[in-house]
Amino acid sequence: MIGFILLAILVLLAIASFFVVKQQTSAVIERFGKFQSIRSSGLQLRIPFVDRIAGRLSLKIQQLDVLVETKTKDDVFVRMKVSVQYQIKQTQVYDAFYQLSDPVDQITSYVFDTVRAEVPKMKLDDVFERKDDIAIAIKRELQQAMEDYGFSIVKALVTDIDPDQEVKIAMNRINAAERQKLAAEYEGEAERILIVAKAKAEAESKRLQGQGIADQRREIAKGLEDSVTVLNQAGINPQEASALIVITQHYDTLQSVGENANSNLVMLPNAPNAASDMLQNMVASLAATKNFPPEAANK
Repeated sequence: MIGFILLAILVLLAIASFFVVKQQTSAVIERFGKFQSIRSSGLQLRIPFVDRIAGRLSLKIQQLDVLVETKTKDDVFVRMKVSVQYQIKQTQVYDAFYQLSDPVDQITSYVFDTVRAEVPKMKLDDVFERKDDIAIAIKRELQQAMEDYGFSIVKALVTDIDPDQEVKIAMNRINAAERQKLAAEYEGEAERILIVAKAKAEAESKRLQGQGIADQRREIAKGLEDSVTVLNQAGINPQEASALIVITQHYDTLQSVGENANSNLVMLPNAPNAASDMLQNMVASLAATKNFPPEAANK
């Protein structure tokens, strides 16, 4: 019976003599309350009831999120979220374990101090634009302060900037007003371009129309000249030729008016002697104009 008890005690002592340290972890061993050693990952041996595991420290990269409320230069209160990524140096586990009672509070205090020293120098818009500068300043301050305690600051990030709700609404209104103003300017410019293009098109159309009318009249005059020449060659005197041309154009006009179903009411003489009367009147008018003395015109 005593042997069985002794065997059980030896087994318990053997079990208590061994312990396991996980990967990326360091264990701090104390002997009678005094620091003994730092054990790394794997199966480790200790003296039962003499050595004890005072603590285990993770060597992984850890992240601490800190919420800071502060005021900007233009008196706007903002809440900022700062994420600090830090890691315990494997060669300074002793410093990290024994010199700081609460490293999280220590890091938080430095973040508060740095943010409240940097942000009040900036206006709200500058805070958004220069958040990387704020993060760099936080990392620099933390690196200098925590390096002696065995902590390495991997990265500091400003992940959120949250001003007061009323300030955000005002900023959105300002942005919307600026965009509406820009849209109105673009619409006005587009309308101006359309008006200018339309005016240019109308001017070009009028020019081409006038050119077409001029060409038409030139061709008509040439045609009349050719017609008179042909009639003269046929033995018809110029007066008879002119009368024939006027009669032909008179009836061509009546035919064109009759062919158009949408023509308005047009009063034209269509008696057989109408063309002759028009010709005589035109010839008499030309003769009167030719024989009219300039002195009478001046009167």
